[in-house]
Amino acid sequence: MRRTTKSPVVRRLAAAAVALSSCLALAGPAGSAGAAAADPVPTVFFGDSYTANFGIAPFNQDGKRDFCFQAKETYPTVATRRLADKGITLDVQSDVSCGGALVEHFWQEQELLLPGMTVPPQQDALKQDTQLAVGSMGGNTLGFNRILKQCSDELRGHPLLPGEPVDGDEPASKCGEFFESGDGKRWLDGRFEQVGGDLEELLDRIGYFAPDAKRVLVGYPRLVPEDTTKCLTAAPGQTELPFADISKDALPVLDQIQKRLNDVMKKAAADAEGGADFVDLYAHTGGNTACDGADRGIGGLLEDSQIDLGAKVPWYAHPNEKGRDIQAEQVADTVEQILNR
Repeated sequence: MRRTTKSPVVRRLAAAAVALSSCLALAGPAGSAGAAAADPVPTVFFGDSYTANFGIAPFNQDGKRDFCFQAKETYPTVATRRLADKGITLDVQSDVSCGGALVEHFWQEQELLLPGMTVPPQQDALKQDTQLAVGSMGGNTLGFNRILKQCSDELRGHPLLPGEPVDGDEPASKCGEFFESGDGKRWLDGRFEQVGGDLEELLDRIGYFAPDAKRVLVGYPRLVPEDTTKCLTAAPGQTELPFADISKDALPVLDQIQKRLNDVMKKAAADAEGGADFVDLYAHTGGNTACDGADRGIGGLLEDSQIDLGAKVPWYAHPNEKGRDIQAEQVADTVEQILNR
C-alpha cells in the first residue's frame, strides 16, 4: 500500500511560515502576548460527521451544504459557548465540517450525495490571522463504514449508509477473523498507513495557511464498551440492539480497530512539526458508549436519529446530544489549557 506523507514542498513552506511567525512575535511590542489572550481568538472548525454532529436536529440547510448534515448545535457551537462563559471568546471564522469528509477533503473538493453538488476544500476557510484550528478527521479515510458493513448483514442491505463491505464474499459472521489475518488485515494495515500520512499532510497545511494557528486534532468517542455483554440489550425505549446484528465476538475487534485509529491520530498530532494538540475522547467516554443504555452518548447503528427525511434516519453510531456535550466539554477544556499556556 502507498503511504501518503507530507510533501517536501508543504513541509518546507510550513517550516518557513512557522519561522516567520516566530520572528514577527519576537518583534512585537512588549506585553502583546498578554493582551492577545483576552482578545477574541479567530477560529476555524473543520472535520467530518462527528464534528458536524450528524443525526442531531435541526441541521443547517442553505442549499449548498444541506447534505453535510451539519447540526445547528454542533460540539464546536456548544464548546464556544462554554468557553464564553469562562471569559474566553472565540471569533469563529467558519465551521466547514461536513458529513462523509475524508482527510483529503481538507485540501480537495468534496462531492456530496447529489450529482454536481460539491463543497470546497476545508482548508479554504483558513486565514492568515486564524489562531485556532480544531476538528476531527480520519474515520472515513480508514473506511469505518466499510468495516461495519463487513460485520453486519443488516447494514450490507441498508441503502442510506454509504460504502461497500471490504469483501462481500466473506460472511459477516466471520468479520473478526477477517480483520485479524490475511487479506482483511492487509487491507486494514494499508488504511491505517493512509490515515497517518493524510493527517500529517492536514496538520502541515494548517501550519502553512494559518501559521499562527494552534492546531487541535479531536479524536472519536468510544463506541464499544469493555464489557460487550451490555451490547446484548437494547437501550431504554428502543427495539434495535446498539450494534444491530454484529456478533458479540466481533465487537472487541471493532473496539481494537477504533483504539488503533485513536493511537494513529494521537501520534500524528505528537509528530506534527511545530506541535499540535490531541483531544483523547476515546479515553473519556468508556462509560458512554453505544451500549450504555440511558447513559449512552452514541446512538445505536439502526436506532432512529433526530433527522427525518420522510422517515427517520438512523444514528449509524454517531454522538447523540449527551455525546455531543461530552465532546464539547473535552474540546473546551483543551482549548482553555492551550490559550492559557
